[in-house]
Amino acid sequence: MAWINEIEEQDADGELRTVYDELLKSRGKLANILQVQSLNPGALKTHVDLYMHLMFARSGLSRKEREAIAVVVSANNECSYCVHHHYEPLARYEKNAQVLAKIRNAEALDTLDARLAGMLKHAEKLTTNPHQVSADDVQKLRDLGLSDSDILDITLVTAYFNFVNRIALGLGVAYSEEEIQGYES
Repeated sequence: MAWINEIEEQDADGELRTVYDELLKSRGKLANILQVQSLNPGALKTHVDLYMHLMFARSGLSRKEREAIAVVVSANNECSYCVHHHYEPLARYEKNAQVLAKIRNAEALDTLDARLAGMLKHAEKLTTNPHQVSADDVQKLRDLGLSDSDILDITLVTAYFNFVNRIALGLGVAYSEEEIQGYES
């Protein structure tokens, strides 16, 4: 339970019922971060559409890379809800425990594969010191072989997780082991 009132799945009707039904069909269950937005179904629907597009649509970034960005941004924001939620799918794509630990803790990122390290260091800088991001930072990503479309996607995923971290942290959204597992990919 968060710090504000929420509409439970069984109590939803109208537009919220439609949004909940779509979420249950596509993801298999309802995440707490979405239920906390139940008092504003229009915003919730728009949020879900943005999330699904950024994380699942065709992109030059792999799902692993997008989940890694989610975890690093969330770790930098100390948002344990999102770290746990996105570490679970990241672990489906990355099997190396040392790499997973570095991403989860947002530490020693420069020791990772150059492409991934570059993306994650950029996401970290955009999260912690956005005013210091420069054209040189974007060029460094290009030098790693990332296209401008890839750089836009890195920026969008980073910005999205900064947004959602603030929802979780600002409204006291909690997780349980059961709640973070078992979503449809």
